[in-house]
Amino acid sequence: MALADQYLAFIDAARKVRLELAADYLVMAAWLAYLKSRLLLPLPPQEDGPSAEEMAAAFARRLRHLERIRQAAARLMARERLGRDVFPRVVPERPRGTDQPVTYTATLYDLLSAYAAQRQRQALSFVTLKTRAVWSLAEARARLERLLGGVAGDWMRLDHFLLDYLTTPEQRATALASSFSASLEMVKDGTLDIRQDAPFAPLWLRNRAPEEGGA
Repeated sequence: MALADQYLAFIDAARKVRLELAADYLVMAAWLAYLKSRLLLPLPPQEDGPSAEEMAAAFARRLRHLERIRQAAARLMARERLGRDVFPRVVPERPRGTDQPVTYTATLYDLLSAYAAQRQRQALSFVTLKTRAVWSLAEARARLERLLGGVAGDWMRLDHFLLDYLTTPEQRATALASSFSASLEMVKDGTLDIRQDAPFAPLWLRNRAPEEGGA
């Protein structure tokens, strides 16, 4: 029952986004629950139906068939559509040799309705979110150790170490946050000194001398 409740909760959330995705997961959940019950329950004395292995193979064939159907549907949806990409001729051609003028009648409401209908056909779109490039703490610490070197030196500002990496505002945010967290870890390990002269002032770093780290 807990597994069924989890799938029902997921389907409720997925139905708001993609109905076909919720249907696929519902079918897969039913098959997986049935296969698990066949594997866990003891076999009857005389079983006329297929075995669990046969049903698993049939389930795999169904999944492959479903994937082929999904790919075919994607190819169909990518083709040009009548009324969205291509349009039929609404007004028939006049017979040759006739010079009768053609009069069109339309109100402002007709014009707005036609525009709204055209925009409604193109309203459905898929949004692709761009993956953000972030620094991990391990990467930030490795860069700090490489830039600071292995000997104690003068105080240097943290942002000066990262000038080569701060090419965009997004990279600046992740580089400063990860480097600050990594510097605190290095201070905790006794390999780095850090100071700030005033609130919101720049951060200054330097390697700690061996005798200072052991004191």
